[in-house]
Amino acid sequence: MPDQPAPDFELPATGGKTFKLSALLGRTVVLYFYPKDNTPGCTTEGQQFRDLHSQFTLCDCAVFGISRDTLKSHENFKTKMGFPFELLSDADEVACQLFGVIRMKNMYGKKVRGIERSTFVIDGKGLIRREWRGVKVPGHAQEVLEFVKSIA
Repeated sequence: MPDQPAPDFELPATGGKTFKLSALLGRTVVLYFYPKDNTPGCTTEGQQFRDLHSQFTLCDCAVFGISRDTLKSHENFKTKMGFPFELLSDADEVACQLFGVIRMKNMYGKKVRGIERSTFVIDGKGLIRREWRGVKVPGHAQEVLEFVKSIA
């Protein structure tokens, strides 16, 4: 998928906004897909992107988190964690399908369909420059930042 055009999509975002990927042409964009608000791994991942947010901003890079949670859940999660970036609600799995992040996973011995933790970096021309799938949270946001700096 790297160096392929990113599929355009539109989703409701926190802060009463509507996110449209093509509206961000000219800027680097990080889209990180995560399974669920207020769960340990997703909280840690969001906190790492939050703590590095000013450095992403210096690279003219916008960060967005995406899950299937409702906007209400996202607003609460964003406020509780003090995220300086918007969260996108993909209840209908529009972006999840476009980026191929829905997988069958084992949850306490049961097969469940859910989001595979994945991150995509899209450059100012709208090309996917790098993707991470099956992300392990520790150090991930820092690794993404290093990549963004390398293409800035």
